[in-house]
Amino acid sequence: MQVFYDRTSFSQYIESQKGLHKTIGFAPTMGALHAGHISLYEAAKKENDIVISSVFVNPTQFNNPEDLEKYPRTIEDDIEKLKNSGLVDAVYIPGVEDIYPDGMRRKHYNFGGIENEMEGAARPGHFDGVGTVVEELFRQVQPDNAYFGEKDFQQLKIIEKLVEVLNLDIKIHGVAIYREDNGLAMSSRNMRLTKQEKEASSVIFQTLKKVDDWFRVISIPEIKDRVSEIFDRKDMALEYFMIADEKTLKEVDFFSEDTNYRAFIVVNMDKVRLIDNMHLT
Repeated sequence: MQVFYDRTSFSQYIESQKGLHKTIGFAPTMGALHAGHISLYEAAKKENDIVISSVFVNPTQFNNPEDLEKYPRTIEDDIEKLKNSGLVDAVYIPGVEDIYPDGMRRKHYNFGGIENEMEGAARPGHFDGVGTVVEELFRQVQPDNAYFGEKDFQQLKIIEKLVEVLNLDIKIHGVAIYREDNGLAMSSRNMRLTKQEKEASSVIFQTLKKVDDWFRVISIPEIKDRVSEIFDRKDMALEYFMIADEKTLKEVDFFSEDTNYRAFIVVNMDKVRLIDNMHLT
């Protein structure tokens, strides 16, 4: 596995691979890698000649400077995990100047309104920051296929829209949520949980499974009341729970036969923000 720390040497590598007509699979990350990230590269390996990872903690998608400061940075461990996976051919670890050569500013995009729902409502400008860094990485990596986890389902939809808006010839793949043994969605933020908190957090996935059982059996307002009651009895704070149209990401309060729905939940365990979602069957 090759490791590149600057844009110039990485661009030379990409041009050499393109010259050999290699298909490129790509999954960008912010590091603190775990098995969920590795599952992206497993999916990429099956469909591409070479697989590329990137590690870059993107400042423009953080609304809270404290979150940016606290975000775990484990670059040596990340490189080791990627090497040991045997799945990744190259990892790109750019500096800020490689991504933002003209200054650290985020672009503004029109994602058709999905950027204003859920996480976008809570974190203004967040998805402009995501779009800015992903667009730049796409232009540098020139992938044929790109892979994103469904844990950040709204982000996945944003990236799909980004490719459409920019008319990029890249196929976007969503990869199923990778979970801890107790059902907790794998996340870099899980590193900040104590053992007891991680065990208690299993209630999030258990609740989503109950919601799937209740779906179309009882009304959405009643489902929301039941979810609120579950977290009233737990040592964690429910930030929001909603059922939304998978296409528009708009919250719904009744069912329609021709629409696909997904449940979204955000729970705060002390100062750790945990997100999860589930397609409702």
